[in-house]
Amino acid sequence: MTATDILFKPFKLKSLELANRIVMAPMTRSMAPKGIPGEPNAAYYKRRAEGGVGLILSEGTVIDRPASRNEGNIPLFHGDAALAGWQGVINAVHGAGGKMGPQIWHTGSVTSFMSDWLPDAPVESPSGLEAPDKPRGIAMSDENIADTIAAFAKAAADAKRLGFDVAEIHGAHGYLIDQFFWAGTNLRDDKYGGKTIAERSRFAVEIVVAVREAVGPDFPIILRLSQWKQQDYTARLATTPAEMESWLTPLAAAGVDIFHCSQRRFWEPEFPEIDGEQGLNFAGWAKKVTGAATISVGSVGLSGDFIAAFSGESAKSSSLDELVRRMEREEFDLIAVGRALLSDAQWTEKVRTRKWGDLNGFSPSALAELV
Repeated sequence: MTATDILFKPFKLKSLELANRIVMAPMTRSMAPKGIPGEPNAAYYKRRAEGGVGLILSEGTVIDRPASRNEGNIPLFHGDAALAGWQGVINAVHGAGGKMGPQIWHTGSVTSFMSDWLPDAPVESPSGLEAPDKPRGIAMSDENIADTIAAFAKAAADAKRLGFDVAEIHGAHGYLIDQFFWAGTNLRDDKYGGKTIAERSRFAVEIVVAVREAVGPDFPIILRLSQWKQQDYTARLATTPAEMESWLTPLAAAGVDIFHCSQRRFWEPEFPEIDGEQGLNFAGWAKKVTGAATISVGSVGLSGDFIAAFSGESAKSSSLDELVRRMEREEFDLIAVGRALLSDAQWTEKVRTRKWGDLNGFSPSALAELV
C-alpha cells in the first residue's frame, strides 16, 4: 500500500504557506452566468478546501480585453460584479482553511469546444491565426499588446487586493500567451516575434514583469506552460534542455516563482533520449534548468489519460506509487490534481488517510455540474 507522507509535507515560498503538496488544477467549468461567479462557485471551491487540498487554482478567469474569452459563462476577473463574486469565493475558501489563486487568462483566437458562442469583438492573437495555416481574427497591434499586458497586471493586483494567496498566469494549451510562444502561430517580424523560443517569449516576459510590479516582491506568481497544444497534441516548444533553459530562464528572471508544467501524463519523461524512460518529466526539467519551484500535472490518480476522459471515457483511480517515487526524489515540488477532484471533493483527505476503497473514479458526467 502506497505511503503518501511525501504528499503531505508542508511547502513554503515567499508569503505562501501550504499544508501539503496537492494542488487543485485549473479546470474550465463555464458555470458563471454572464461571467459572474456566485454562491454555487464559492461552495464548489470551498468543498475542495474542506477536503484538504493544499492550494486551489481556479478555473481560467479572463482579463479585461474585448475578446478575452471564447465562451459566455467563463468567469470574468474584472468589473465590480465579477470581482465581488470572486471576493465571495476566496472568503469561502479561507473560511474553510484553504489557500487559493485565480488562473488569469486570455483565450486568444482559440475556438471553444463547448459552444458556438462568439465575443462581440474580433478575436486577437499574435498573427491572426488559430493554428498554423488556420486564419482566425486579427493580429494584435502594439497598442493591443500594451493594453493586454496592463490588463494582466491589473487582474493580478486585484487578486492580491481581494486576498488571494497567489496568482497564476495561463500561458499554456494554445491560448494567447502560448500562441506567442509557438512558431506556428507567431509569424510576427517585430520584437514580439522571432526564430527562437527565447525571442517569442518577450510578450510573456513583459506580462510577468508588469504583474510582478503590480503585486510586489513577496506575492507568489505561477506561470502555467505546456509543450502540447489543443490545436496540436504533438507540438513541442523546446526540443532540448538547452532550448528549454533559453525559454524559461528569462521568465524566472522576470518574476515567475513557480512553473506549472502541464503534460498529459505526469510519468512520461520529457527528454528520454537523455535520461531514459524513467527520466525527468517536464516539471523536473523545468526545475533543473531554472532552479525554480515547479508543479507537475497530468492524469494523477487516473488510469485514463487527459484526452480520453474528455472524449467520453471514464477513468478509475489508479496507483500513486510513481507519483510518490518522483516526489521523494524531489523531481518537482507540488502536484496538481484535476479530474480526480472533480468527482471527489474529499480525494485529498482520502489519500491522506489511505482510504483507497472510498475514492470515487472520474466520470465525464462530473463536467455537467458543480459537485
